[in-house]
Amino acid sequence: MSNPAQLSTNVALDAVDNKGMRLEGNHGPRPKPFFTPKRIVLYSILFVACLYYLFPLYVMVVTSFKTMPEIRFGNIFAPPIEFTGEPWVKAWTSACTGLTCNGLNPGFWNSVKILIPSVLLSTVVAAVNGYGLVNWKFKGSEIFFSILIFGSFIPYQVMIYPLVMITRELGIYGSIWAVILVHTIFGMPILTLLFRNYFASLPVELFKAARVDGAGFWRIFFEIMLPMSLPIIVVALILQVTGIWNDFLFGVVFAGTQNYPMTVQLNNIVNSAQGSPEYNVNMAATILTGLVPLIIYFISGRLFVRGIAAGAVKG
Repeated sequence: MSNPAQLSTNVALDAVDNKGMRLEGNHGPRPKPFFTPKRIVLYSILFVACLYYLFPLYVMVVTSFKTMPEIRFGNIFAPPIEFTGEPWVKAWTSACTGLTCNGLNPGFWNSVKILIPSVLLSTVVAAVNGYGLVNWKFKGSEIFFSILIFGSFIPYQVMIYPLVMITRELGIYGSIWAVILVHTIFGMPILTLLFRNYFASLPVELFKAARVDGAGFWRIFFEIMLPMSLPIIVVALILQVTGIWNDFLFGVVFAGTQNYPMTVQLNNIVNSAQGSPEYNVNMAATILTGLVPLIIYFISGRLFVRGIAAGAVKG
């Protein structure tokens, strides 16, 4: 027979254990401390990386608001003693780019004229290519896709001379249309890869159901596939806008002196041989040139991450 005292002790311990289990079930495990060694190392590395990239930007911004005497005799890391917006105005309207002194304004509009058609053409062509390669496979489609992927690894410099000859024969060399054609050609391979992988990740039953209902190539593309492709379209737009807006090589080779984009105008301002260097104007011009892709990243950054994850690793 069990000892009554021992039995009562066991019952009490069981009650305590059950109460402890209920408390743990209600309140969950004890929270971990925030400052763990792993987190300290991780956030320290991130903080150093942020400083590494933001510090030059800080120097550019504060220098662009200083006067030249302050830049010559002051500390480049110190904030401006007297803020001035004159360097920004001069960079936009009257900075000299060689023999002309019209600032970045003409280059900005030339970049816009190049950017919009190039982005639209390359994105539309790549979307149709990716859709056709996934859902409307033809004989030799894999070879065609392999050639496109191979094209994305060819250095631009190798193709410049043949493209100069082609644009010359087409009668568009030295014009904005020559730059648009070149950007469309070089944007197609990587964008086709992204669209192909994205369309391959969509349920194939949607395509089959549309085919059963009698929908054709273009109807499926415009009414089913394209409305579902907003994330990858945003990725394509950001990649193309950034690449085309920041391009210098194609602009200086194919555009002609009257159609230089903003990056070429910036180079001419910074390397101008007239007078002494105006570092505040140069910094302001640099920031103005980079504003467009920076704004687009801020507006659509979340969709970019979503789309690049879907279009780059699936399929």
